[in-house]
Amino acid sequence: MLDFKNIIADELNKVTNIENIGEYIEVPSNKEMGDYSLPCFKLAKEMKKAPQMIANEIKEKLGISEDIVSKIEVVNGYLNFYLNPQTLIKTVFDEVANNKEKYGSSNIGENKTVVIDYSSPNIAKPFHIGHLRSTVIGSSLYKIYKFLGYNVVGINHLGDYGTQFGKLIEGYKRWGNEYNIEENPIDELTKIYIRINNLCKEDESVLEECRNNFKKLEDGDSYCTELWQKFRDLSLKEFQKVYDLLDVQFDSWNGEAFYSDKMPEVIQILEKSGKLVESEGARVINLDKDDMPPCIIEKTNGSTTYATRDLAAIMYRARTYDFDKALYVTSYEQILHFKQVFETAKLLGLDKKYTDNLIHIPFGMVLSKTGKFSTRDGNVIKLEELLNEAISRVKKIIEEKNPNLENKEDVAKKVGIGAVIFNDLYNSRIKDEIFDWDTMLNFNGETGPYLQYMYVRTNSILEKIERIPNVSDVNISLLQDSTSINLIKEMYSFNDYIKQAAEKNEPYIISRYLINVAQLFSSFYNENKIICDDKDTQNARIYLTYCTNIILKTGAGLLGIQMPDKM
Repeated sequence: MLDFKNIIADELNKVTNIENIGEYIEVPSNKEMGDYSLPCFKLAKEMKKAPQMIANEIKEKLGISEDIVSKIEVVNGYLNFYLNPQTLIKTVFDEVANNKEKYGSSNIGENKTVVIDYSSPNIAKPFHIGHLRSTVIGSSLYKIYKFLGYNVVGINHLGDYGTQFGKLIEGYKRWGNEYNIEENPIDELTKIYIRINNLCKEDESVLEECRNNFKKLEDGDSYCTELWQKFRDLSLKEFQKVYDLLDVQFDSWNGEAFYSDKMPEVIQILEKSGKLVESEGARVINLDKDDMPPCIIEKTNGSTTYATRDLAAIMYRARTYDFDKALYVTSYEQILHFKQVFETAKLLGLDKKYTDNLIHIPFGMVLSKTGKFSTRDGNVIKLEELLNEAISRVKKIIEEKNPNLENKEDVAKKVGIGAVIFNDLYNSRIKDEIFDWDTMLNFNGETGPYLQYMYVRTNSILEKIERIPNVSDVNISLLQDSTSINLIKEMYSFNDYIKQAAEKNEPYIISRYLINVAQLFSSFYNENKIICDDKDTQNARIYLTYCTNIILKTGAGLLGIQMPDKM
């Protein structure tokens, strides 16, 4: 695709001899100030002249073809470039014609591997609303990196190890026959867990038994291992229902337990480094120099910790996947944990290529309109129930607005799930997410349903014609109005926004972009009669509608949202 910014940068380089001048080029927030702008204030020190004078001198020397830049203006020390709209339209239309649903993709990730650790619910515990964010942010990043040509490995690092399993095993030993865990595994195991937890609070000796159970599990005791496997299998069956609703996949389901036989090597390496020291009966890595509490590697009873397992996972993933980046999508509450782990990982003897590219992707909490969701013992909002509630609410809206719609079930599912995902991905991930049904399911706001509605509108227009015209038959000079040009300019930037989303690990950049495209299409639609008497004008407007249709569907797909054909 024609890279206008690069062409301008090359020309600027020729007349200024400043090699990295392309880095100074900006996209003005005010569209009337051009499509690209060079602030000459940044050059004043180097060139020892006033910015206005520099801008005028550069303008005089530039020889950029009018086919690329139709106008150059100097405004208060800024050199503003206005792209040739006809070349811009031709560039976008040709690119869409050649790539279709791959428009916006690239191969910048070729021969590079990104490992993404996301979702990671705890076995034998409810898959609740708190897991929603890790799941949808991670899944979106997976799709974004893949679209940019990276080899991506999605890992569900299940919470399937730790003292809680010692507790669960103890509870099951005592009262297992009172609960039907086959029929309703998560609820029944949760009841057992709450019951044994309460007993542990009352009786220290029971807690000691639980710790011993976990130690036995670590040592491969057959009874404990068999029970653990049963709990894991039953839980995964339940979790899969949620993953099916969200259309989320993983390449690896290796949870914490997978690393049980890989931790001794970590401990051995840390011992050899001379940094593993005893502290109050436990063994730790001292991180005082980094202003952090010590990283606990072994507890007082000799059992391992989350940190030990995360370190084993880093070693395994470096050796198995030879990653260029390893992303960890978890709550901001784990910022300190990952700082400690990543610092300790530098002692594992791995290449800096791996330890320098361990990246924590923190996110905020999910809040209701009135504050925190209630997660008291046994009282959590299950994700499956929440997703089904979204589908059910959309079904009611459809019944009111379009009772004769075909495939109501399918549409309700796509719109309901899409609304939940979009709500999660519409703001920077570090912000707490406000979960409000009325806002989320609004068909007129900056929401998932609005995005889907605008896509459906493009679909209904395209259905009215026999076929999409060939790009060679489209007379682009008939798209002169500002609403068409503004929409095309936004479309041209699709790949830039996707790359930004990957660079910052922020899917919301794509969400905001898609809302812009949808709103610009709405303006274009309101200003122009698309199906009209003049066939050439119709062809041009239809092709612009077709391009919008592809971008909305592709972009929504990168967020993990499926588009209905009708609504």
